[in-house]
Amino acid sequence: MRNRGIGVASNRYAVFTVIPVALPWHPPLRVLTFLLSGVSWFLTAWIVVPAPTLTLLPLGVGAPEISPWLMATNAIALCLIWYSFRLQGWLWLFWGIGLASLVISSLPLSQFAATQHRAEQSMQAALGKDYLNQIAPAQQATLRPQPLILADSWRGIAPTNPVQVESGIAFAQPAGVPLTLTVYRPMMQGPHPTLVMIYGGAWQRGSPNDDAPFNRYLAGQGYTVVAIAYRHAPQHCFPAQIEDVRMALTYIQQQAHFLGVDWERLAIMGRSAGAHLAMLAAYQTNDFPIRAVIDYYGPVDLTRGYNDPPQPDPIDSRAVLRAFLGGSPTDVPDLYRQASPYEYVNRPLPPSLLVYGGRDHVVEAKFGRVLYTKLQATGTQTVWLEIPWAEHAFDQVFGGVSNQLALYYTERFLAWALR
Repeated sequence: MRNRGIGVASNRYAVFTVIPVALPWHPPLRVLTFLLSGVSWFLTAWIVVPAPTLTLLPLGVGAPEISPWLMATNAIALCLIWYSFRLQGWLWLFWGIGLASLVISSLPLSQFAATQHRAEQSMQAALGKDYLNQIAPAQQATLRPQPLILADSWRGIAPTNPVQVESGIAFAQPAGVPLTLTVYRPMMQGPHPTLVMIYGGAWQRGSPNDDAPFNRYLAGQGYTVVAIAYRHAPQHCFPAQIEDVRMALTYIQQQAHFLGVDWERLAIMGRSAGAHLAMLAAYQTNDFPIRAVIDYYGPVDLTRGYNDPPQPDPIDSRAVLRAFLGGSPTDVPDLYRQASPYEYVNRPLPPSLLVYGGRDHVVEAKFGRVLYTKLQATGTQTVWLEIPWAEHAFDQVFGGVSNQLALYYTERFLAWALR
């Protein structure tokens, strides 16, 4: 028996009915939709989900920084879902998940303007409303024109000018450990205003060749960047690391002409553990003419950091601190105090730029805010930049949303401090 649109066949064993589907089946398109949507939703989730382990931490770091990409892929996924699954029962489930993912991926950009406004207010409060006018017009012209250039999140940020790089320059060999530095400098003859750079890595790993995109960029802007090494824990506990930083500064002073360093215009910067060492070098004594300090998410009060670790704690902060200092605060309380930059904030100190991520689960922003308040109380010119959506080490994605904002104010702060 045949009927329009319905076919029925029967015999003594089986009866079946065929009803045509309203839409044609597109297996390749649906596979593509599943793949694109699944990957995009998975990556987007890390914008709001804290990474519980060190293995997953790169996802928490990177997802907010590529959020413009994720917004685009989520929008494309929504269109594919609508086309591939319309009139199907699961459309609304997929559509709802995709729409939520699109909203989450837009969070960094939706908060960007307010965050940039607060950063600008902090710059003006610390450095003066006319701080830009104190920078030479020729140098102003070389600064990034906007705090966010979306095209740079796709193509990256390249040095504006060619630079010279020389690595493996030996400066000391304490306890038989060879220490070297890497120099990035403009092509033209020096001396140039100088930034001493200290890498992070939980005081246990890293090299002066780390963070090369940032160092090359600043060298292209007219600075000599000297990236230095130090001995690593747990083989070498504190104070070996700060002793090495001081040896490096002494060497830079002695070899300033050879390195292209303007010793009278010197700033120091670090990331994470490197920021901690940079602050100690600048705050403990006045032995070196450090004119400015840049702290990217550095530990400031090690005792409090041990007693109040982040949740979740992907790097096991307490184990890191025990390896660095040789024990807990109960075991070596004096070392914890000696190693805390917070303890040395009792007088006016070099102008400082503090940059922390609001979602940092390694060094929480609340510790940076405490340091900021104490620095202000001493009359130190201090700029506070908190990026609400950013995780620890956000600047490893050099063209990312957070690093573009941090770079915009870092180069203005440096240009003002080393003018």
